[in-house]
Amino acid sequence: MWRSRDGFWPAQVCAATGRAGVVYSRRGYGQSSAIADVRGANRLAPDYMHQEAWDVLPELLGVLGMERPVLLGHSDGGTIALLHAARHPVSACVVMAPHVMVEEVSITSIQAAREAYVHGHLRERLAKFHHDVDGAFWQWNDVWLSEGFRSFDIRPLCRDIEAPILALQGVDDAYGSLAQIEDIAPASGPIERHALAACGHSPHRDQPQHTLALIETFLRDKP
Repeated sequence: MWRSRDGFWPAQVCAATGRAGVVYSRRGYGQSSAIADVRGANRLAPDYMHQEAWDVLPELLGVLGMERPVLLGHSDGGTIALLHAARHPVSACVVMAPHVMVEEVSITSIQAAREAYVHGHLRERLAKFHHDVDGAFWQWNDVWLSEGFRSFDIRPLCRDIEAPILALQGVDDAYGSLAQIEDIAPASGPIERHALAACGHSPHRDQPQHTLALIETFLRDKP
């Protein structure tokens, strides 16, 4: 799902910035191992992104021998990057369409996605990208539409981020307003925000070259 009309977008980021990169799928997504019973015993908890950021990602980075990485994440991945940076040292954090709190526009769009998955062609479209498409969809959709997730809010934690942040959001994003990046307010660390015109939830797809240029410029003077 990282492919844009110009090809595999992460490889273009690496080429433009002169950096090596690792792209990984969270368990249950892409071609990773499936998770059984995601709508029952293994249903995601409302703090699932905290667990990914504070437990899973540090273990992965340790296995890879990576210290102080530049984290680049989209949507939930952007949220996980912010949460990780709030507790662990990173060189920089690039987030595209992150979720820092729950908005009604998010819930409305996720409800619409459920309808499209059950009654439309969304399942068929997503099946091209996920080994276990039902597990990938329902673990995300169920938790976001759960009552316990309505209070999700990482804005206080974002105040603890000291690393430089680049935050990008499409002005036409159906899953969140510009408040999602405007409300990222570190107490001391620098942040650069860009609202992208003619762009929805996926800047790397809708505005791949503009997004790439912003990242290259942002990382130019970073270690």
